[in-house]
Amino acid sequence: MKFTWNKESDKKMTLKKFLKNKGVSHRTLSSLKKGNGKVLVDGKKKSLFIEVGKGKITLILPPEKSDENVKMSKEPLDIIYEDSNWLVVDKPPLLSSVPGPSNRTDTLVNRVKFHLWQQKSKDLVPHVITRLDRDTSGLVLVAKHRFAQGLINKQVEEHSIDKRYLAVVEGIITEKHGIIDKPLGPRETGKIAKTEYWVREYLGDKATLVECKLHTGRTHQIRAHFSSINHALVGDELYGGRLDWGLERQALHAYQLAYVDLFTQEEKLFKSEMPKDLENLIVRLKN
Repeated sequence: MKFTWNKESDKKMTLKKFLKNKGVSHRTLSSLKKGNGKVLVDGKKKSLFIEVGKGKITLILPPEKSDENVKMSKEPLDIIYEDSNWLVVDKPPLLSSVPGPSNRTDTLVNRVKFHLWQQKSKDLVPHVITRLDRDTSGLVLVAKHRFAQGLINKQVEEHSIDKRYLAVVEGIITEKHGIIDKPLGPRETGKIAKTEYWVREYLGDKATLVECKLHTGRTHQIRAHFSSINHALVGDELYGGRLDWGLERQALHAYQLAYVDLFTQEEKLFKSEMPKDLENLIVRLKN
């Protein structure tokens, strides 16, 4: 992997500081110190600790070693957007994001790995940035290499990636806009969690379609939060949702994703259509 910047200011700074200002992670800098990769200034290899003025600065990183235990899957991949650094994929329900004990051969990662191999990429280690539960459908951001992952880590840590979901919850939520601000787990030790929601539509007198925005990124956050206010997601067996309305998974879809691409400094925004099983559920509940 090769990344190049033109430093146009005469003001001197160390290469290390320049790269940090460009979003290069501490982990990548540590790797460079150990000889894994190199930095060129106007085509010549330089130490991270030298000071540079104007010049063409190039970062060269070796490809990440692929895990042979992560097999490739030829199953379809619904790609919404792709460039040399990122993939935005529309994940179907009932597909795990990453390999685990129950499925090591056909997950989103296995499918992306095959896609990268087809492109003759030297780096076959995809990094899932916005992971979804197996039963949750919708948009997933994938970094095609570890440098992209490192650049976006700050947005992940600050929860500045704007993730919006659509959920069908049981009962009628009378407050059209609200924030569920409850820790997950025991109150004394539970992690802070905040979910903002807007009522989109009432589905007869049985359920409510809501739009949700995560302000924190806890496991099962939306599912646990709505269950805690007695409006469990339809089909969510784990959190007490109804299982008799013809849905084989929780009614949750990641329909919108926005982030800043630090390679181009552009804000990216993507949307996904409601999947058929949730569309059919909504029609049934309204009739």
